[in-house]
Amino acid sequence: MTTAINRAGTQLNLVEMEDQGLNDTGTMELMEVKVYAQSEDLNSIHSDARPPIHDRDPKRVNTSLKVSFEDVIAEPPSVRSFDNVWMWSHTLFEVSRLWIYRFISLLLAVPVSLAAGILFAVLSCLHIWLIMPCVQLLLINMHWVQTVWGSILNILISPLCFSIGKSCGRITIHLAKDEDK
Repeated sequence: MTTAINRAGTQLNLVEMEDQGLNDTGTMELMEVKVYAQSEDLNSIHSDARPPIHDRDPKRVNTSLKVSFEDVIAEPPSVRSFDNVWMWSHTLFEVSRLWIYRFISLLLAVPVSLAAGILFAVLSCLHIWLIMPCVQLLLINMHWVQTVWGSILNILISPLCFSIGKSCGRITIHLAKDEDK
């Protein structure tokens, strides 16, 4: 088995043929390639692929909404209802929670997604085409202000803060437990 690691931290395991990795023509033949990601930074890469249907909360945003029947309704051991009442109430809870959620999400998911998409598109457009050009224009034209302000901070404020830090750095606090009590 041959292993190679590239600069991005991707590990490639190359499994060769059992008979010294040579085929009939005397060249090495690749049978299997496995790619392992060693960093979790790959999870933050955005892609246009559809999310898997089985895991609709991959970043675990809604962990507080995982509510089960026992979290809402619970009987103490001293007082018990009939078993059939408990089973029917559990079934009613789960079915109503599921279908009411589906109904509300059917009504609200598309409009809320559309509104959020429009909002983020407008904010992105404003940031890219209005705010950042203005900031860059100010940074280019106001370089002298940065120089003067940096000089004022280095001449007046830095020594004052340095002195206060040296003075307060010598303060020590000792806590002693009073054993008379």
